[in-house]
Amino acid sequence: MNGPIVEIRNVRKSYKRGNYTIPVLQDITLDIKDGEFMALMGPSGSGKSTLLNLIAGIDKADSGTIRIGDTEITTLSETELALWRASSVGFIFQFYNLIPVLTAYENVELPLHVTSLPRKAWRAHVEMALRVVNLTHRADHYPNQLSGGEQQRVAIARALVTDPTILVADEPTGDLDRVSAQEILDLLERLNAESKMTIIMVTHDPRAAGRAHIISHLDKGILYDADNQAAL
Repeated sequence: MNGPIVEIRNVRKSYKRGNYTIPVLQDITLDIKDGEFMALMGPSGSGKSTLLNLIAGIDKADSGTIRIGDTEITTLSETELALWRASSVGFIFQFYNLIPVLTAYENVELPLHVTSLPRKAWRAHVEMALRVVNLTHRADHYPNQLSGGEQQRVAIARALVTDPTILVADEPTGDLDRVSAQEILDLLERLNAESKMTIIMVTHDPRAAGRAHIISHLDKGILYDADNQAAL
C-alpha cells in the first residue's frame, strides 16, 4: 500500500430544516490508503451516505478539508468540482440509475461526454469497462432486458469507464437477491485485488462489509474504528 489517497480533516456537515440546524457529521478525520477497500457502516441517519457524498464531491462540507489524491476538493468551485468529479470518481448507486432508453453500451458511455477524453478513444474505454464486468455480450441490450445483477454490473462498468481515482458505492447490493449480491461483491473484490482500485462502500450488511479490508462505523455523526474507538 502507498500513502493515503483520501485525507479528511475535521469535517463537519449539517442541514437546515426551517429554522433548525441538524448536525449530521461531527469533526470527521479519516485517512484511506491508495488501493484500500473500506466499508462504512452505521444505522439509518448516522451520516454514512453524507460522508460518501462529501468524498465524491457531490456535496460540500460546512468546514474542514477533504483531499483526494493531489486535489483539495473543498477549495474547488462548483464548476471545477463537477469537472474533477467526472474524471476522478466512479459512483455506484443502490438502484443502478440506468437510463431506460439507452443500451448498456450507451449507459456506460455517458460519463465520457463530460470528460476531456477524445471521442475516438471512447469505444476502447467502454468495451474495456464492459469486459471487466463480463457483459460485452449484453452491450446492445436495454436495462429492462437485463437482470438486477446485470444492471448493477452495467452501473459498475459506467463507474469504471473514466478510469477514476476512487470508486464509491452506496449500498451496492441493497436491491439485489443473495446470489446477485455475492456476484457484485466478488467483482468489487476482484477490482480491488487485481486493479488496486480504491473502493469506499457504504453498507448495512455485515456480510458485504466483511469483504472490505477495513470497517469503520458512523453513529450520530461520529466516526468509530473497528475497535469502537472514536476516530481522532
